[in-house]
Amino acid sequence: MPDNVNLQTAKNRRKDEFYTMFEDIEKEMIYYEDHFKDKVIFCNCDDSKTSNFWKYFHLNFERLGLKKLIATHYEKDNPTYKIEYEGGNDSNTDIGKVTKLKGNGDFRSSECIEILKESDIVTTNVPFSLFREYILQLMAYNKKFIVIGSMNALKYKEIFPYIMKNEMWYGVSIHSGDRKFYVPDDYPLEASICGVDKTERKFIRVKGVRWYTNIDHKFRYNDLVLEHKYNSADYPKYDNYNAINVNKTKEIPFNYNGIMGVPITFMDKYNPDQFEIVGIFNHGSDNEFDLAKPVVNEKELYPRIAIKRRKEYKKQSY
Repeated sequence: MPDNVNLQTAKNRRKDEFYTMFEDIEKEMIYYEDHFKDKVIFCNCDDSKTSNFWKYFHLNFERLGLKKLIATHYEKDNPTYKIEYEGGNDSNTDIGKVTKLKGNGDFRSSECIEILKESDIVTTNVPFSLFREYILQLMAYNKKFIVIGSMNALKYKEIFPYIMKNEMWYGVSIHSGDRKFYVPDDYPLEASICGVDKTERKFIRVKGVRWYTNIDHKFRYNDLVLEHKYNSADYPKYDNYNAINVNKTKEIPFNYNGIMGVPITFMDKYNPDQFEIVGIFNHGSDNEFDLAKPVVNEKELYPRIAIKRRKEYKKQSY
């Protein structure tokens, strides 16, 4: 089994063409099926010939009650096209109305933005090196989305405020481990991080992957059971901020009501009714802790999310 490679390596390579596995898409989309009825789904980083996002929504078009499915993809040096499907033959994923675009299909282009405006839900594998721009665009146009990216993306200064204000959050199906992504035939293979499956398709294993969405789901409100009791020896305070350090999410004390610095993996257990996120900072650095404008060095390996318990927390009835 090949070793994992992290998304920073992928970003440095500028290799954004990672194709999400059908089974990973299926495992996540099942939690949002009630939201798809009569909606226009836009896959704006997807070649319909290779995209499993296009394939999933095409095959399930009638079952989900979709209004329309649209896909566009990027070609660096050539004009491309959009493809639209409005039902009729779900099992044949080649079927769709093709319209040529004037440009190369970049999601930031005016053509693709016009298509974005008519869509209801956007879902795709975001180009890793463009995650910030991508999310900022979706937020600017007030779009619902279910996209896949690096768990470390949440600490970006452009992204974290949305996390802190509960305007976007992790999805349901991925909380640990790595995921396999197919890559183009010309992707440079290295034995330590890549492989070829029995169908001769190249793949790469990527760790630290998460789904991001702004569509609510009941699993956000699962209780994090707290079993540890606070004491000053096990939970020292930071030198430059009045907060205690918590090394592991499972060690969050049940009887401490002040601010706590917890690892980024806390987000996999975050219940917005149980905890409030108040900031993010670099653990062990000399940076000031700023609640209004989070300070974070994106190369910092051990950022801390600052949280506090909600005083009158009651488990949500969903």
